[in-house]
Amino acid sequence: MKERMLEDLFHDTLKDIYYAERKILRALPKMARAAQSPDLQDAFEHHKQETQGQIERLQEVFEAIGRNPRGKTCPAIDGIIEEAEEIMDEYKGSPALDAGLISAAQAVEHYEITRYGTLRRWAQELGNSQAEKLLAQTLDEEARTDALLTKIADAGANAEAA
Repeated sequence: MKERMLEDLFHDTLKDIYYAERKILRALPKMARAAQSPDLQDAFEHHKQETQGQIERLQEVFEAIGRNPRGKTCPAIDGIIEEAEEIMDEYKGSPALDAGLISAAQAVEHYEITRYGTLRRWAQELGNSQAEKLLAQTLDEEARTDALLTKIADAGANAEAA
């Protein structure tokens, strides 16, 4: 059996986040429709557009390592999105809905931040500056989205839920 190296781990993790981003892209419109706050709706819609660009960037990273874009099931993101769907069902119409949606969205963002941070560092270690640059760009977007969600929570979603 071939010894598995960082390059293999990089590729496996890239497939994981590719699957996750595509799953997130399908979940964001549902979350936007469920949100009560126009600011939160706008944030989800904006992030949907960003996510499409992130998927395209991931396709470029696959190309940079000479592999075809392909995902592999990511149980972590499946579970986080399942929790978001439960929140949408159980808190529909309640004052706590937006706070719950923000919480679920931030769980997604934090997962993505860890994945992109790791992938960026591994790309650097593997000497792939093109992949590193693309992954860093997405990592920055995810961090900005997380900060925006915190701002929306602090501006009223959490207080309305209380």
